[in-house]
Amino acid sequence: MERFPLLWFRAFLSRLSSPIFRIPCLRSRRVLKNQHLHRATYLTMSSSPPSSIKAITISAPKKAEITTVPLPRLRDDYILVRTTAVGLNPTDWKSIDGLAGTNVAGCRVGCDYAGIVQEVGSAVTKPFKKGDRICGVAHGVNQGVTEDGAFAEYIVVKGDIAIKIPDNLSDEQAAGLGIGITTVGQGLYQALGLPLPKSPSSQPTPILINGGSTATGMLGIQFAKLSGYRVLTTCSSRNADYVRSLGADDVIDYREYSDPEKFAAKVHEILGGDDKLELVWDCIGLPESAKLVVPAISKRGGKYRSLLTVPDEVVHGINDKVDSSWTFAYFVFGEKFTKGRGTFEARPEDMKFGQMFWDLSRDLLASGKLKVPRQEVNRGGKGLEGVLKGLDELRQDKVSGVKLIYTL
Repeated sequence: MERFPLLWFRAFLSRLSSPIFRIPCLRSRRVLKNQHLHRATYLTMSSSPPSSIKAITISAPKKAEITTVPLPRLRDDYILVRTTAVGLNPTDWKSIDGLAGTNVAGCRVGCDYAGIVQEVGSAVTKPFKKGDRICGVAHGVNQGVTEDGAFAEYIVVKGDIAIKIPDNLSDEQAAGLGIGITTVGQGLYQALGLPLPKSPSSQPTPILINGGSTATGMLGIQFAKLSGYRVLTTCSSRNADYVRSLGADDVIDYREYSDPEKFAAKVHEILGGDDKLELVWDCIGLPESAKLVVPAISKRGGKYRSLLTVPDEVVHGINDKVDSSWTFAYFVFGEKFTKGRGTFEARPEDMKFGQMFWDLSRDLLASGKLKVPRQEVNRGGKGLEGVLKGLDELRQDKVSGVKLIYTL
């Protein structure tokens, strides 16, 4: 009787070494190897969301911190998501600092996210289900609905402008696309009127993308090339080779050509004339950047589009034949909203376009035609604590040529 446990244990070990037992073990290792793609699915399928969560909220003028807040309520056309990774954008820290003095206390911060579907609102038309990995854009610092925002353990997001993450992308890669893809769609296609990548131009019309090493610029270069355009862009010399690898045909060092007259002369030299450039997309979006690039536009006129509000008088003071306007990513939600002291009416057409453009972008990502720009994951630490450090890095202008991503 004393030998029975030992004999049984030896038999058990012998069975483990047989092929029938080794195959499942190998399969388990493969699952673990690919866990970066699906690491949160197994957790969320078996657990319910908590009643309170951690989130980054605005607590005082120019100050955001990690607080405990209620789980956001699910609206009919929204999805409840367990956040697995988030991406940082300049609009995040600018909303914290730039809206000081307005009613932003308690607003949750952040726009770019990836995560796992927990619950789908009744009015969402896309066929999402619990457990799906999705990504997209959230409405950070929404003064009308303060519980929106991506920098939280659980978030609610507009369902029909989200996409399922392609299998060839990790959560971290997908988490950096929200504002970028939305802004590219609005700027290059809605505002400048480029043909979509599925119907590219037959002529390599030149376009200047100012700020080619910004996260949005890196996506814009790829889209413009997929649409058949000749892409000129600006960046520092250290990022020049990388933006060329994304498809930029000509790269101008904005530091070397910081004088508007010299910059224009360089563009005209590249294109072989001073009347060749008619399209400019400004991913810097400041009066100073407009003053640099607008002189390069043909005297006959053209289009200048910015992702921030550059006053028309700045552009028209240089060339009154240039059509000038700006885009604002937050219109993609199709809802009325307030930013600072300004209230903006809903634009349902922007949401409809955004839905189409996000679906198109998913196809390009899945096929490998569109590549995720360079990322740096968890600089300064992971989680919401890392996010706060990353926001400071952006605020201090210490980030160039990469997108900051944080895992939660």
